[in-house]
Amino acid sequence: MKIGVPKETMPGETRVGLVPETVGRLAKAGNTVVIERGAGVASAFPDDAYEKAGAQMVDNAFDAELVAKVQRPTDAEIGKLREGTVLIAFLSPLVNTDLARTLAERKVTALSMDAIPRITRAQPMDALSSQATVAGYKAVLLAASALPKFFPMLTTAAGTIAPAKARGSRASSWNRKVCATRPRYQAPTLPTASPVATSTPELVSTMRTTALRDAPSAIRTPISRVRCDTT
Repeated sequence: MKIGVPKETMPGETRVGLVPETVGRLAKAGNTVVIERGAGVASAFPDDAYEKAGAQMVDNAFDAELVAKVQRPTDAEIGKLREGTVLIAFLSPLVNTDLARTLAERKVTALSMDAIPRITRAQPMDALSSQATVAGYKAVLLAASALPKFFPMLTTAAGTIAPAKARGSRASSWNRKVCATRPRYQAPTLPTASPVATSTPELVSTMRTTALRDAPSAIRTPISRVRCDTT
């Protein structure tokens, strides 16, 4: 099979459809892998890394039987897909209904990474949890950078600075990573997980936090994102 990996064109997107390690396994299995020149540069994978793994560098990676992308294709990119192509990407078909309809009209078989069932057999393909892990880790770094207060408790000759308290917006894979990263910066246990945590008590307990319904009434305030209290 000929597998193509085009360069992502969405502003701010630095990921790539396949990394050299995966390309090497696909090539050894007898597949032909073509990578658009510069496709992996934003992810710190130069073209020569793909070539060493067995890929061919091309100008048009859409001319393939299977195309692996990260973001959904633009109208121009859809025009490059030939009939019968298999497209794998984050498509969000329930939201982007026009995109799903257009791909169907062009007789493109589309597999959306965000629609893979969350079952044991499909865990190696669970891209949502892996990306939520990255987002949760980054959220703590951004919060620590933006907060006008230290995360950990600091004791100096001038006195003691109380630690910041972090609060998560919902009990999810994303927030689990927040809870796992936060102790590394010595911020105290999150006082609340989410008002929707009523159906996931075991998840909340694994996060070493407290469900909003079990938290003191003083901290029951509406929140829409992870934030750190300065009190």
